[in-house]
Amino acid sequence: MSHLGEVEAVVTAVAAKPRMADVLICTPPTLIARAAQIAAGRIEIGGQDCHSAMAGAFTGDISAEMLKDAGASAVIVGHSERRQHHGETDATVAAKADAAWRAGLLVIICIGETRAQRREGAALSVCGEQLAGSMPDGGTVSARAVAYEPLWAIGSGQTPNSEQIVEMHAHIRHCLEERLGTEGREVPILYGGSVNPSNAHDILALPEVGGALVGGGGLNAADFNAIVDAVPKSGWPSPAGRGMAPLIRVPPADVRLPRHEIVLNRKEFGFY
Repeated sequence: MSHLGEVEAVVTAVAAKPRMADVLICTPPTLIARAAQIAAGRIEIGGQDCHSAMAGAFTGDISAEMLKDAGASAVIVGHSERRQHHGETDATVAAKADAAWRAGLLVIICIGETRAQRREGAALSVCGEQLAGSMPDGGTVSARAVAYEPLWAIGSGQTPNSEQIVEMHAHIRHCLEERLGTEGREVPILYGGSVNPSNAHDILALPEVGGALVGGGGLNAADFNAIVDAVPKSGWPSPAGRGMAPLIRVPPADVRLPRHEIVLNRKEFGFY
């Protein structure tokens, strides 16, 4: 099956069932327009990165406006591989997030610690500092999400234990509330790091886990659809006891039932 065929398989499966999750597939820029045509509004299509400038002498880069024109409704910024291989700083990520808002895109801001930082007991402080530096002022609650991706878990088949995920997501929620006040309660916090069909249900059922950023665990439509199916159908934990379930609004004006966001960062397209 072709890569776009995989996208079509996801779209078909999602459209055939009650929508318990907002599904977003982030493709390389060369496939966004065709993927958006296939999706036809049944799922969302996004980009994997964008440049902070609207225009200029940046040969080979893609602006947020270009993503929007191609049919994207969202973009990932600050992914660990961008930070690691391209030397992106928190300030760079914040500028890209600001550009995404300028173009009218939902922005998913990625943060996460290394194995060494986890062993040193610095995971919470590192992620808190990354969030503070990577999330610009402005925007709306419905135009942002945060993805926690422990670098040591990505592609390794290892995941933090439940206590570690809960602790980190609670810390991120605290940071969001300190920064945004009551609006910080509404920002979805996604977990990313070796999410697969076998562990997705347990992870998505944890407090403050508002969805998943899926990489290698969704390399084919069957596995990704299994992760979507793992979204808890009832008994979702209320974030910090606030009596509400995780939700994402895409677009903001569309009122929907609370549900998780499942984002697929399609790495098999040969983006690297």
